[in-house]
Amino acid sequence: MKRRSFLLLGAKTAAGILLAQATPVWAGIARISGVTEESTSRTLSFYHTHTREQLDITYAIGETYNQEALDALNLYLRDFRTAEVHPIDPALLDILWTIQQKMGCTSCYEVISGYRSPATNSQLRSKSKGVAKRSLHMQGMAIDVRLTGQQTNELRDCAISLKAGGVGYYAASDFVHIDTGRVRTW
Repeated sequence: MKRRSFLLLGAKTAAGILLAQATPVWAGIARISGVTEESTSRTLSFYHTHTREQLDITYAIGETYNQEALDALNLYLRDFRTAEVHPIDPALLDILWTIQQKMGCTSCYEVISGYRSPATNSQLRSKSKGVAKRSLHMQGMAIDVRLTGQQTNELRDCAISLKAGGVGYYAASDFVHIDTGRVRTW
């Protein structure tokens, strides 16, 4: 999908079209950052380092997720190698949003990897010991990112402080893995 189409989806999303009722996944995480207002809009900006696509999107307002925005995010965070699309865990988006709140920034997330198909994961695993056999990327529960203008070690520390899932730090490659699995670090 072209950048213009993503931006149009983002604009529609910001208007609150097709809001879907959601489980209040973000509420517990948001309390950590002191954000509890029910009408809080949750907006994220992304730049994909492989596809060079950009996306600015409001994916939720308060406890209500925008299904059209989630669909756009699923497409945006697709396996860029195979073009396979998979649902992304909204709790993962909430973690990213909460990190920004805690860090006091609205910087763009630079995406290295979102969803990975089993075939892609197997291919990457054959080339690197750092790729898990049962990677949460294959379930739409993990993302590898940088945060523009922020040090990756600070991003890592903030993600760890949330105690909301797994956090891996890859200093040599300059990115942080964040997932919604059990709390652990590496």
